Amino acid sequence: MAISPRLTTRKLDDFFSPSPNSQALVIGAAGVDIVGRLHDKLRLGSSNPSQIRSAFGGVARNVAENLARLGQPVQLITAVGKDSVGDQLLSQVSQAGVDVNNALRTDEYPSGLYLAAVDTRGELKLALDDMRAITQITPEYLDQHISLFKNASLLFVDANLSRKTLSRAILLAQRAGIPVCADPTSVVLSRRLSSHLHRINLITPNSAEASELCDWHIDPGNKHQTLDAAKCLVAQGVKIVIMTLAEFGVCYATSQTSGNLPAIRTEIVDPTGGGDALTAAVLFGLLNDIPLDDAVRLGVSAATLTLRYPGAVVPDLTLEKLYDQLVI
Repeated sequence: MAISPRLTTRKLDDFFSPSPNSQALVIGAAGVDIVGRLHDKLRLGSSNPSQIRSAFGGVARNVAENLARLGQPVQLITAVGKDSVGDQLLSQVSQAGVDVNNALRTDEYPSGLYLAAVDTRGELKLALDDMRAITQITPEYLDQHISLFKNASLLFVDANLSRKTLSRAILLAQRAGIPVCADPTSVVLSRRLSSHLHRINLITPNSAEASELCDWHIDPGNKHQTLDAAKCLVAQGVKIVIMTLAEFGVCYATSQTSGNLPAIRTEIVDPTGGGDALTAAVLFGLLNDIPLDDAVRLGVSAATLTLRYPGAVVPDLTLEKLYDQLVI
């Protein structure tokens, strides 16, 4: 498959310096995912026979764990309740290699919860979330941890953070001279990033979130539309745009280059966390001096492995597994 010209590492250095040994700073939501895979068509207003699983999730938590499992030092700032779920979540992600010493425990709200129903093909049909605990990560809380920004290789944020907290996190990252990476998280939350696009080095929307940020509908199966949308975000100041397109793969764009990669055909056991795995693998690649198109390939590989797993993060994820999966 032909790919557009490679964006060299030298050009990437303008906004992504290789930092394999410095901690990535990840700020955002963590909680428990409860996902039901329907046995038949979803019937609203009625109980639906399903196969149900639960596992720890949350965009920021997923990205942090994937980075740690790939060998990247990572610090996670999140908020969980003073409850057994919070205890278990922090213990699990810490055992995976993530530094959670600066996570906040709150008795104001319970630990985060995400409920989803996916159809027989693994496509999301309905989702609900309660991420009130993350509102306890305030601008003032970040100000108390400025040293983490100064010592970080990059900042990753998800849009579960409040508008004010997002603004402060991005400002502190700019002052520290580190790149800012962001996940719009959902169509509803994506607008929180609109005023910050010119300060974001890398963004990873899906087609629906990109539609919201560009103010026009994007057909994920139309390569011209998806590339135009990625370029639309670049025109608004984003340095690197990587748009996930489900079964249509991934498109990416910078001011110098753009391209498409197809999805790897695979059975979808659980769609939760696939995009987060892609984001983490791309970040790992860029921090380890891997050219952008190759980093995106690793991301597609990570997403594919995750889609096959009944949970948000593959527990035995390694760089070797990513390379073994590469078929494009």
